[in-house]
This record gives sequence, structure tokens and C-alpha cells, in this order.
Amino acid sequence: MASAITTLAADAPTLSAANTGFMLICSALVMLMTPGLAFFYGGMVRVKSSLNMLMMSFISLGIVTILWVLYGFSLAFGTDSGSLIGWNSDYVGLSGIGITELWDGYTIPVYVFAVFQLMFAVITPALISGALADRVKFSAWILFTALWVTVVYFPVAHWVWGAGGWLFEMGVIDFAGGTAVHINAGAAALGVILVIGKRVGFKKDPMRPHSLPLVMLGAGLLWFGWFGFNAGSWLGNDDGVGAVMFVNTQVATAAAMLAWLAYEKLRHGSFTTLGAASGAVAGLVAITPAGGAVSPLGAIAVGAIAGVLCAMAVGLKYRFGYDDSLDVVGVHLVGGVAGSLLVGLFATGGVQSDVAGLFYGGGLEQLGKQAVGVFSVLAYSLVASAVLAFLLDKTIGMRVSEDDEVAGIDQIEHAETAYDFSGAGGGAAARSTAAPTPSAASKKVDA
Repeated sequence: MASAITTLAADAPTLSAANTGFMLICSALVMLMTPGLAFFYGGMVRVKSSLNMLMMSFISLGIVTILWVLYGFSLAFGTDSGSLIGWNSDYVGLSGIGITELWDGYTIPVYVFAVFQLMFAVITPALISGALADRVKFSAWILFTALWVTVVYFPVAHWVWGAGGWLFEMGVIDFAGGTAVHINAGAAALGVILVIGKRVGFKKDPMRPHSLPLVMLGAGLLWFGWFGFNAGSWLGNDDGVGAVMFVNTQVATAAAMLAWLAYEKLRHGSFTTLGAASGAVAGLVAITPAGGAVSPLGAIAVGAIAGVLCAMAVGLKYRFGYDDSLDVVGVHLVGGVAGSLLVGLFATGGVQSDVAGLFYGGGLEQLGKQAVGVFSVLAYSLVASAVLAFLLDKTIGMRVSEDDEVAGIDQIEHAETAYDFSGAGGGAAARSTAAPTPSAASKKVDA
């Protein structure tokens, strides 16, 4: 008996300082993605809406953090109830967790797992905001964010990643958030814009990005932070799976960027910086669910396919008349669907698990499971998000007035503008009104 107890004790996971440190760094990288997203979206809108776009991402860091501590972590990762939701009173307020208590089956503390998953919860509603640019009351957005993570994100995270969650138990593969994050956010964006309608001047007025350098900066920060998002989702660094995911993240992103640019050149005749940034994000989205199941060659295929599909999809809003301002549906929904389904084709069975896709002798079984995960999350998020938007619109109102939208939502909602050229050293306007220097005045008199 004593020897058996000794053996069991030896086999039990112990806290790993290396894995703990690695996961804390990954958590910080994922946190950086939300400001990166703010810059990415902020540069894509017109100048009169740029601050509002930044704030719609940044406010998620406040709202979701508090809700996650109060009850979100418990709902998403607590003890399963009916395969639909979790609950653990020790997780409420994170008050019943020991500082060295380990996440079940892993060598990192529960606190570390909780903060890593928090960053996923933060960025997901921020992704939705890009579809709603220029026209949503900031107070309505705050309330929508709080309700949405409670009703949609926390339950879906449990379905996909929580022990006992019905998609988790079915065997749906989502390494780092293709369904729980990207399809979830993309479907939510579509549901909300179908309720609140189009921007004033949609398909009539030019609505070009006001700062492509900001877009590229945001895309670079997203790409950088995504290594933590993806590689960290293995919750450790002991067996090489996280390293494969890191490599696949880089490879798929590169392939998607090149594929988007190639499509853009053939279709429109130009290689654009916006296309490069959008293609990179499309690749990051698509490899997120698949990167732990495919080889680097498979990652090239996933990225290239997603790059072309997403480049094609962003134009659908003009054909079908839904105003997806910054292509959240075209990139995140389509990219998430593509990456999740391609697991069923390109999974090698030799990385995160022994599950093989169709092209590696696994038949259609995994593809079927992936399809169930994709379309169940899509349908639930679409309907639930539309209902939430409808209720808010009929009570407090979701949209600013037409006059306020035309004037600029930054000044109306935040009493600020992104760029102020009226102060000293502020640009041409300031220089033209400044008093002439003595030498300039002398020259004027002489003339």
C-alpha cells in the first residue's frame, strides 16, 4: 500500500516554474492583442470615428475582466452542468483558489489558467466592434458587451473547452479559438448589424481607412501577440506541440497574406497594404483552430485557402447589403469556419492527438464533428446576439442619431477628436495663424 501511494504521489503533476512563466508571458501577449486590435480597427475607420473605435476595444479590458473574476470563469470552466454550462463556487470572485493550486492535469496554477483564458474572453467582444463602426452609442456598446459575454461567450467557451462541455466531449478540435472566439464573434457581428442597419451613406460615400500606418501597426501587434494566443493554448511547453503550433502560426499567416495579395492583384490590379494586413489576420484566424492538428505543409494550405476565401468574402456585404464596416464577417467568421473545417481534411494524427483528417486516412468522421461545432456555435451566436441587439435597440437605443453619425461619433460620444491641429506645433493650421517672426515681419515691410 505504501509503495502504491508513493507511486501515485510521484505521478501527480507538480508546479512547473518554467511552464508557469511561459504561460504568464503568453497571457501578456494575448492581452497585447486587444490594443493591437484597437489600432487595426482604429486606422480602418474614417478620422471622425477613430477614437470611438479604439475605445470599443479598450473598454472590453475593463468590463470583461471584472465579469470574468465575478462569475465568468466559473460559468466557463466550473463543474459541468448538463454539458451546457459550468459552475464552481470556489471560482466566484476567484476567492476559493489556493495560490499553488494546480489546474487539473497540468503543471500551472489555476490562477495562471484563469488569467490566460481571461484574455481570450476580453478580445472576443472587441472583435465584434469592427462591424459596428461609426453608428453605435458607447453606452449601448458597454451594456451589450456585458450581456453578450454572459449569455454567449461564457457558455460557448464551456461547450468547446470546458470538461463536460458537449462539443468538447464530442471531440470537436478547436486548439485556440476558431469556434469559441472567431466564429462566435463573426456570427455575433452579423446578427447585430442585421438589427441596427447600415451606416449613413453606405455604398454611396467613400469610407476609406484614415490611417493605413495604424492598420499595419495593429496587424503587426496582432501577429506578435497571436503566438501567445496559439502556442500558449497547449498550457505548457513540455512535449513540442506548442512549438509546432508556433511554427504553424507563422507559416499559415505568411501563406494567407501572400494568397490575399495574389487574389487582390488578379481581381483588382493592385497589391494594397490593407490587403496585406487583412490577409495576415485571415491566416491567423484560420490557423487558430487547426494549428495543433496539421503539419507546416498543412498550415500553408490552411493559410492559402483562408486568404483567398476571406478576400472573396469581404465583398459579399455589397452584394447582399449588410454593412459589415471593417469586414469582421468576411475575415473572422469566414476564416474561422474555413480553419475549423479544414481540420477535418488536414489533421495528420501526429501532433496534438491521433485524430486524422480525410487526406491522412481518417475518413469523414472528424470533418462531420467539426461541422457540428462550426454551425452550432454560428447559429447560437447569430440568434442570441441579434436578440440582445434588438432588445437594447427597443429600450435604450443602439444607434446614435443620423445627424450625430454624420457629424462624427468621436466628438458626440467622447467629446474628443483623434487629431487636433489647432494647438502650437499642431500643423499647417497652427502655423498659418501664428504671429510672424521678427525676420519675417521685416521682410514683409521691406517688400
